[in-house]
Amino acid sequence: MATKVAKLKIKKESGWLYYLDKKGNVSRAKMGRGRKPSKTKPQLVAKVGVKRQPGCLYFIDKNGDLASVKMSRKGRKKKSKNKRKVTTARKTKKAKKTKKKTAKKTKRKVAKKTKRKVAKKTKKSKSTKKAKKTKRTKARKKK
Repeated sequence: MATKVAKLKIKKESGWLYYLDKKGNVSRAKMGRGRKPSKTKPQLVAKVGVKRQPGCLYFIDKNGDLASVKMSRKGRKKKSKNKRKVTTARKTKKAKKTKKKTAKKTKRKVAKKTKRKVAKKTKKSKSTKKAKKTKRTKARKKK
């Protein structure tokens, strides 16, 4: 939970952003609307002179006092050696699956090609049979 750094009893006004500036004093800035930046410069509200601690977030709480909270840093954490072994096992499983998929795809392609070749051969054989029949019929008609 938040810890109070300084009791200031600041009364907040709407349309202003209250923050702890670089020097450790409480300041406020007019909030911009839309894409338009505010035209007013930041104003000093209270001189506190707080020294910031790394990893802490400073804010003005509901009572108007300066408070701080440890920031929750979520992100990728360092992996232990045991977890690395598990990930390599997963990678090998994925590699095997991809090999199987590619093998299936190649089998399908080969099957399609053979079907096409067979179809072409049957078309050629049909066309040659028709050509022979037409030659026979022409020869018969001439006699």
